[in-house]
Amino acid sequence: MSTGTITTPHLASRTPSRAARELGLKRGEFDLAVHLGLVRTLPDEGGGGRRVPRSEIERLQADKNFPDSLRARVKTVGTTEGATLMDVPVGRFARLARLGLVTPVTYYLNRYRAVVWLYLAEELRQFAADEKNTPLLNARMPENLRGQLEAGVDLRPRNWRGRHLGFLLRQADDAWQRAGILAGFLEPAHISQVVPDPYERSHLNRFRPAPPAHGAPGSPAANLAVRIMTADDPDEIAWLRAELAATLEEARRNRPAPRPAPKEARAAVEPAASVPQLPAVPMPPRRLLGWLRRRSHRATSL
Repeated sequence: MSTGTITTPHLASRTPSRAARELGLKRGEFDLAVHLGLVRTLPDEGGGGRRVPRSEIERLQADKNFPDSLRARVKTVGTTEGATLMDVPVGRFARLARLGLVTPVTYYLNRYRAVVWLYLAEELRQFAADEKNTPLLNARMPENLRGQLEAGVDLRPRNWRGRHLGFLLRQADDAWQRAGILAGFLEPAHISQVVPDPYERSHLNRFRPAPPAHGAPGSPAANLAVRIMTADDPDEIAWLRAELAATLEEARRNRPAPRPAPKEARAAVEPAASVPQLPAVPMPPRRLLGWLRRRSHRATSL
């Protein structure tokens, strides 16, 4: 019989908050590291969300440049700092972002409820170092790109959604979860058209991701986050609908959505409804019964 210590899953893993502290990251940096695949997580068998294996933390801590190397990979910058990193004017950087040539990794809403897009510093450095991008940084914008800018193109929300969708799908464990994630980027009307069965929609809603938290539910900031999360480009919507339909087919084959049993089946398995019992009323004493009879007889004779 072994006398070794029994290691439970919870002792061998960490909650996200504790893992972030042990890795020297802020919680937002940790979440980004998970999304980028830099930190591996596992589902909590107890249903408490995802956890980080202790071995994963030890692997990251073994890097000779820890924690600076990990922090550098999740460092994000806004437009001004991004322009500095790429050695271009702020206006040029903003145009590159609107054209989708650099993709935001996250965003936040400032006190004026304006969207502030953030980019991975490491990706911006790589973009600037690639000689193929030199004309985009220094030369006059090609005519086709200028035309898009004049038409008001802004691919930042769509590109962020595509990236965020990829983050979420990588953590999905089955087809129903993947379908719910895809539905999270569509308006309810589109979901109803693709998923007409109300029981399937109800099951699907269990796996729909919420937008990144911005304010209390129903607040202007939260509503803006919902709009950013929801696809609005016709091509993007068409692709999401097609992917949702295909993923639903796979989910149905693997495990149909739960639905109520037929009425006859429910009657066979459900116990008959019990009739509520009124409390017993005690019988009055015999002497009182005689008095009541005599009083009743007297009233009748009158």
